Amino acid sequence: MTKDKPKLLVILGPTAVGKSKLGIEIAKRIDGEIVNADSLQVYRYLNIGTAKLSRDQSEQVPHHLTDIVDPYEEFNAGIYRKSAKLLIQELHRKSTKIIIVGGTYLYVRVLLYGIIEEISANKQIRENLRNLKSTFGVRYVYERLKSLDPDSASRIHPNDYIRTERALEAYYLTGERMSDLREKHGFREHEFEVLKIGLFEDRKILRNKIDQRVDKMIEEGLVEEVKELQRMGFGKDLKPMQSIGYKQVNQYLDGEITLDSAIGLIKRDTKRLAKRQMTWLRSDKDIHWYHLPEDLERVINEAEAFYLVKS
Repeated sequence: MTKDKPKLLVILGPTAVGKSKLGIEIAKRIDGEIVNADSLQVYRYLNIGTAKLSRDQSEQVPHHLTDIVDPYEEFNAGIYRKSAKLLIQELHRKSTKIIIVGGTYLYVRVLLYGIIEEISANKQIRENLRNLKSTFGVRYVYERLKSLDPDSASRIHPNDYIRTERALEAYYLTGERMSDLREKHGFREHEFEVLKIGLFEDRKILRNKIDQRVDKMIEEGLVEEVKELQRMGFGKDLKPMQSIGYKQVNQYLDGEITLDSAIGLIKRDTKRLAKRQMTWLRSDKDIHWYHLPEDLERVINEAEAFYLVKS
């Protein structure tokens, strides 16, 4: 990085709240470019179920880090961070105004504050933990983490096996709790100057927006999209195919549930995700919260002021 820190305007909020639309509006007004921070929009061919922008929308301003890997390829927060940092360096050299948009708060945190990279994956530990999961269930593994590292467990949803496994792996490899390792690491590298914009919505209105979005996805051909993914050889066991929307449609296509049941489950699980997202975001005291559409001009004015002030 150059001596002056890259400025990042980060737009956060629960699913379906309007982050992408706001990102485009701000980018057009300040002549900026958008960097995706959604863990599913990085995958090619997953379009409708990930609520990707239409071609017309995406062509209004430059977008980056969407459609960069195939569904069978490994992609995680660490890979995202490396890719995003290289891109940010390039955009910063060109004096481009950078807007980070996406619903994966973990990706944003890892990009802004770093990741504990020195802890390598351990095949044996992961295999042992997965055997425990297969025998006793995800909750059993989570309770083990809770007994060893309650602070880390409090930050992880009981059904989030991947993060539970990672925290336990760190403990068994180092003998130290992940929470303590984070504290030593600092988890803040201060490579960027950051303004975080958060969007909120009334709970009932957001739930209605989620229902409408899911109905629109079905109308636009989500079932046909999943059929095409299957035809291309992307099986239901792949990580992105286990995400909300794709998982339920795969179950429908396999004859396990009806289409109406699949739609109902997508709506339910998306609402639960939105609730969890707001819980995570509320803990971030650096977020400036706004409600659209009445706060649109205030948000844009804050964005403009952020980029006017020299680092």
